[in-house]
Amino acid sequence: MTDARSQFRALVGRELRTVARTRIYALLAVGVAGLLFALTAGGGGAQTGYLPAVVDLLLPLELLVPLVAVAVGYRSVVDDLERGELAVLETYNVPTWVYVAAIYVGRAAVLSATLLGGLLLVGLVIVVAAGPDTTVYATHSGVDSPILWGRFMVLTLLFGLAMEALVVLLSVVARSVRAAIVLATGGVLLAAAGGDALIVLGLADGWLTESNLLSALAVAPNSAYRGLVFETVIGVASAGEGGSAAPLWSLLGLVGWLVGSLAAATLLLSRRQL
Repeated sequence: MTDARSQFRALVGRELRTVARTRIYALLAVGVAGLLFALTAGGGGAQTGYLPAVVDLLLPLELLVPLVAVAVGYRSVVDDLERGELAVLETYNVPTWVYVAAIYVGRAAVLSATLLGGLLLVGLVIVVAAGPDTTVYATHSGVDSPILWGRFMVLTLLFGLAMEALVVLLSVVARSVRAAIVLATGGVLLAAAGGDALIVLGLADGWLTESNLLSALAVAPNSAYRGLVFETVIGVASAGEGGSAAPLWSLLGLVGWLVGSLAAATLLLSRRQL
């Protein structure tokens, strides 16, 4: 166990040093922060409060977060496979699960810094720009609060971590860097948008009904994320709102994508090395 811990720390450190030497990740963080600020300012959320900003950003983030996950992680495993570094690591008896976990943690740290940095910037802008009369809404029973913004940040991060795990899995599947970017981009967009398409098809064909709709919404990562935001952020401050998702099932859905993707990546990589 001690060896596994030291190997894990060494591999995470390697990932972070690799990222620190690559300027594109810094540019990505700046670009994400700038885009989030532009979306919030353009939609008026910066002047009107946290909840309007959440509404402005929710739909764009359903697309942006998977793309950021791809940018951060699509080369994570396939680079090592192409350069033969995994064969070197095998000589040190590094367990596959330690390698996959370390790769994921290193890339997840970059993803977290990128997303949380941008959302923190937007939150600070709202603090400065929003007027004092925007904290309470006449049509709502609740109060606009930075706590709600904090919840939104946490849920967005969880969505991003689930997508990053999927990208690591797709990087294991890919046979080259070029294939990895195509596979990762297509895979996360299919996971994000395909779930909604299947739900619409299910409702149209009748094999989805009101009784199992909320559970079905928890399966697709983007609809699980959207439902959690509606139930625990937007709905909290809205009189009579709610019932758009099953929060526990949606939370389990995102965690399932995270854990399941990493487990599948470990299994596939173990077989690929045989």
